[in-house]
Amino acid sequence: MKILLVEDHGVVREGVRRLLSLHFDVTIFEAGTVSEALESYHLNKPDLVVLDLNLEGAGGLEFLRRVVSLNSASGARVIIFSMHAEPAFAVRALKAGARGYVSKSAPVDELVAAVRKVSDGGVYVDREIAALLAANPGGTDDPLQSLNAREVEILRLLGQGKSLTAIAESLGIAYKTVANNCSQMKVKLGVERTADLIRLGLQSLQA
Repeated sequence: MKILLVEDHGVVREGVRRLLSLHFDVTIFEAGTVSEALESYHLNKPDLVVLDLNLEGAGGLEFLRRVVSLNSASGARVIIFSMHAEPAFAVRALKAGARGYVSKSAPVDELVAAVRKVSDGGVYVDREIAALLAANPGGTDDPLQSLNAREVEILRLLGQGKSLTAIAESLGIAYKTVANNCSQMKVKLGVERTADLIRLGLQSLQA
């Protein structure tokens, strides 16, 4: 099995690589940015991707969106491995096309179980998050749930202090597209100013 590990911290990549190598006959490719991950994905054609959400520039959800669009017929096998243990993040990632979600605070056997289940074609959410989701089946009461994957990425980049021009360059889209997305987000989130979007972006980074 070939796995692409997308994570911007070298120590974390090393730990995950050792863990997976102990449990699977696997070749692991590593990337620290979305551009490196896309290049490796096209070059090495991994069977599965283990992906962090908080990447510099175009973040993990943007990479997920691109991979899902490339594999719309067969289904991309992507497991999110994130510092965020809140159900809202898991729901958002799964809606965007992820096949698994494991918090970095979960026991190590959760990631192993996720790789096994997703590589077999299933869907896996770590036990703690799954229990929280089961306790609140109606939703997470998170207003950001109304946003699509691209809008979440734009909001995250606004929270990093990037201008609309810089966001357009980072995501490889037109400035007008970013501006239109910001207008749509204001309507969805019930705010009037870009400053309010930036505030919400900062809150999403700190969550």
